[in-house]
Amino acid sequence: MKVFIVYCHPSRDSMTREVRDSFIAGLESAGHDYILSDLYAMNFSSDMGEGEYEREAYYRRELPLPEDVRVEQEKINTSDAIVFIYPVFWTEAPSKLVGWFDRVWTFGFAYGENRGMKTLEKGLVLCVAGNTLEYFEKTGLGEAMRKVMLEDRLFDRVKRKEMIILDATSRELAEREQNRARHSERAFEAGRGI
Repeated sequence: MKVFIVYCHPSRDSMTREVRDSFIAGLESAGHDYILSDLYAMNFSSDMGEGEYEREAYYRRELPLPEDVRVEQEKINTSDAIVFIYPVFWTEAPSKLVGWFDRVWTFGFAYGENRGMKTLEKGLVLCVAGNTLEYFEKTGLGEAMRKVMLEDRLFDRVKRKEMIILDATSRELAEREQNRARHSERAFEAGRGI
């Protein structure tokens, strides 16, 4: 299987980076191929320009796509699965990843009639969160995150979709270091089982 990983974290030294590397190790151990978009390393622009806005707002498919958007769409259409790996910021993905969706999920590609985006076999979200899973479930925020990522952004664009919240990673928590190994192992197994 060919997997497209969209990775978004501003620091090279993070638990999210460790999760990404463990996931890739799992993919490789199972013989899967992958391509990676590291949005910060690529300096991917999350801001939609005026021309992009007009294309989307007025459903004007004939207006050209920026090259960086076209490249990301090509990565999607040459893959079998898509995986998003990011830290949770205020119950949401980082703004750079939200901007990736704003710009890459274009009219005529990800939505509208005669979509150009292929239906992917699998969509996986691996997000690293400071709070505990218990907190996310008790407050309803876990369900909100799943609704946004799985039901809105991935929707019918993938056949099978899953979100894994790797929790309790805040530096103020005593269990952070115990969770580091647990989360790396879970990411490795997710890569093997994609």
